[in-house]
Amino acid sequence: MPKGIFITLEGPDGSGKSTQVENIRAYFVSNGREVVVSREPGGTSISEKLRSIVLDNANAEMDDVTEMLIYAAARAQHVAEKIRPALERGAVVVCDRFVDSSIAYQGFGRNLGDQVSEVNRYATGGLEPDVTFFMDLDPEIGRARIGKDVRDRLEQQKLDFHYRVYDGYKALCDKYPERIVRIDASKTIDEIKGDIYSKLETLETLETLETL
Repeated sequence: MPKGIFITLEGPDGSGKSTQVENIRAYFVSNGREVVVSREPGGTSISEKLRSIVLDNANAEMDDVTEMLIYAAARAQHVAEKIRPALERGAVVVCDRFVDSSIAYQGFGRNLGDQVSEVNRYATGGLEPDVTFFMDLDPEIGRARIGKDVRDRLEQQKLDFHYRVYDGYKALCDKYPERIVRIDASKTIDEIKGDIYSKLETLETLETLETL
């Protein structure tokens, strides 16, 4: 049985994560692997209900700590119900956002600091991705790609919030250079796909060597 692989995509809103999630799925399906695609917050029935609460524009009065804990609760259910079981049976899990998002958005964007990492370490049981693709795009460009009438509660935040989030992502890239692969998201979709596929080929080569 092949070893499970956990891949996440991170980045500012509007950076093209969803498109590349599908490209990664297609890459592994073409190689005969089971692929589980998911997103955060969400991925399970319970987690999707929590998603609807935390992203609802009607909940503008939500406290920052409440926001952090809702994300962590949704993630705990997601990991327990969907991600870990898939990895244990040897599937490739491709997830749009994971703990890095909470560190960037709540740790840096909301200025909640290290407590975000601690809460999420407990929520995930210490689970970490094998590789994370950071879709590097200026937040102002990303926001321009999302129509004002469809922006959720986090997307509606002021631009300075999104730049704090962006700074958080850059700090994570510096802290975890072996796990996080920085992708220039200002390139064309096909160019980005090529950059990601090059990394995936390396990842599969390493996995093959580990099984020998």
